Amino acid sequence: MAEHDHSAIKENMNVVGADGVHVGTVDHLDGERIKLTKADSPQAEDGEGAKHHYLPAGLVASVDGDIVRLSATAANAASLFEEAE
Repeated sequence: MAEHDHSAIKENMNVVGADGVHVGTVDHLDGERIKLTKADSPQAEDGEGAKHHYLPAGLVASVDGDIVRLSATAANAASLFEEAE
């Protein structure tokens, strides 16, 4: 995928880190950020507190079928999460 061409990223695609670990599920592309679904959000044990998180689209290494592969590991990607306001 060409740099800055994120048109292949679609709703409900799985996002995985360079290490193959699940990071989230695409809600939609928001400019140069990938918005992840609330279902994959870190939250309290009671399920409260789920929020949308964003990842910079620049982390995308490739799109293979329904999988968005990142250039960063899942742990590194999670450290870059931006929370929705």
